[in-house]
Order: sequence, then C-alpha cells, then structure tokens
Amino acid sequence: MSKPPLSGVYLLLDEQWAPRYHLPFVMELAAGCGIRLFQYRNKTGAQRDMFAKARELRDVAIRSDALFIVNDRCDVALAVEADGVHLGQEDLPLDLARNIMGHQKIIGISTHRPEEVTHATRGGADYIGYGPLFPTTTKETLTTPVGLAGLRDIRSLTPLPVFAIGGITLDALEEIVQSGANGVAVASAVLDASHVEQTMRDFISHFPPPSSPLHE
Repeated sequence: MSKPPLSGVYLLLDEQWAPRYHLPFVMELAAGCGIRLFQYRNKTGAQRDMFAKARELRDVAIRSDALFIVNDRCDVALAVEADGVHLGQEDLPLDLARNIMGHQKIIGISTHRPEEVTHATRGGADYIGYGPLFPTTTKETLTTPVGLAGLRDIRSLTPLPVFAIGGITLDALEEIVQSGANGVAVASAVLDASHVEQTMRDFISHFPPPSSPLHE
C-alpha cells in the first residue's frame, strides 16, 4: 500500500490551545474547510492523558478522511493507530523510529539546516519540516529564522515534500509556495486569528484539494 501524497496546510494542534479550544472540534472544523493533515503536539502531558486525547483526535481524523500525526511519541502514535509520527532533531533517531513504526507509517522530521535536510532524506523520512522560516512565538527555539532564501536553498537537496514552518502568515503564503514549499505547517496563524474558520479557508484556498481519498 502506497503512502498518500503530502502537501497543503498542515495544522498543528498543540495542547497549549486546549484551554481555549476543544481540539477535536478544531479538527472537525478544519477538515470541513478542506484541511487534511494534522499533528497533535503535547510536550508536558502525562502519558495516559496524551493517549486519551490522541485517540479522540484519531477518531475525528478517520471520520474526516484526514491524516493524523503524533509529535515525538512513537508509542502513542502506534497505540492510537495514528498515520505517523513527527520527530525533532533531539528526538529518537530516524532509523530507530522506522524500526518501531514500520515502513507503512509516515515519519516527518524537523530540519533547520541543509545538512539536516540531506540526512533526513537519506535516512528515509517521508517529509520534512523546514524552519523556522520567520520569527515565531509558538515554540521556544534558539534557531535563527532561515527566511525564504534558506527555503529556496534547500529545495534542490531533497525530493521529499517540504513543509515550511515558523511564523507563517497568509500574506507570505504565495511567496513561500513559489520558493519551493509543498505546504505550510501552521498553528498560531490559524488558532490566534480573529476569524478562525475564515482563516482556515483562506489558507487552504492556496492549495489544490487531494485528488483521491487519503485512506483506502
């Protein structure tokens, strides 16, 4: 079974927004607007709580024909039968994650420098996140923003789908795509917007819809 193509809007459902939003509702709303790729990120929760919330999100993803990725935790991803896992540079090495997840699951890697892009590509990642593209307050980072020039520089280094991440705004979206991104990973640009649903629709309008169901 081949893996689905990866592109478009990648919505990051971070637990930091849970006090303001019911994340499964946000996923349902986003899926209704056409977003089909989601990541659940919970850096501080207890494992049992994380599992329960991830399972609820996975159920919504199945009903919505959306792909559901868990940040960091291969064990949680497998336990809830997520579509894959997303790893940072300080997380489990890619080869070990692949041994755990298997070859049918999606593994994405956060990258910040050209050599990390090359390493993830050679190691068998399914997609990469590259950034931060611009300054961002969503996630603590000491990494210098790579800018559009940095995105253009790494495009030729990998055939993998590239999702630009970090400080993404609607105003910059067209230029981001022209610089080589297959999609954008967003959180605050959507969840801090004054009109969340309309912002979702504005983001997704820049990308073609999937040509076939994501789950067979």
